[in-house]
Amino acid sequence: MGRPARHDADRLLDAAVALAAETGPRGVTMAAVARAAGAPSGSVYHRFPDRIALLSALWLRTVTRFQEGVFAALDGSPQDAAVAMARHAVEWCREHPDEARVLLAGPGDFGLAEWPEAARKRLAAGNAQLEQALADLARRLGKTDERGRSRVRLAVVDLPYAVVRRYLVRGEPIPALEVGTASDAVRALLAG
Repeated sequence: MGRPARHDADRLLDAAVALAAETGPRGVTMAAVARAAGAPSGSVYHRFPDRIALLSALWLRTVTRFQEGVFAALDGSPQDAAVAMARHAVEWCREHPDEARVLLAGPGDFGLAEWPEAARKRLAAGNAQLEQALADLARRLGKTDERGRSRVRLAVVDLPYAVVRRYLVRGEPIPALEVGTASDAVRALLAG
């Protein structure tokens, strides 16, 4: 039986997240990740054949982790689910500010146009699942016309994003009170 890997993919991706948060996506290079993880460059290349593979893995792991909480929030009444989705977005960004900065940058900044087809398909499948969840939530809320669907998206996607964005851009911690701010705003928006 072999030894467990000292520099597994998650450890390398953790180093890449920290680099991306500190220097932006351009600072995430194979050599920089190896240095940040205290790993030989061969360990990085063993898990990720090139920088694009590293960047796509970084983005996909981050967005998948975020979306797990989004989908978990959908249980319960539709109003509770909408509030829970917004709360999750703000709480997750508070707890994971480096990963939140990765998501703030967007997949395009992480080389989306050059991603391998399998990675692009995985991203498209995750996005389609999220779109379906939003459509189902809008239907459950009785917001089936275009205006209603737009209001749901504004409440559970755009509003929490706006709340956290200003702090992430400035590199400041997101205050706990913003969780309540987002929750109250969602309730008000969906009641209107």
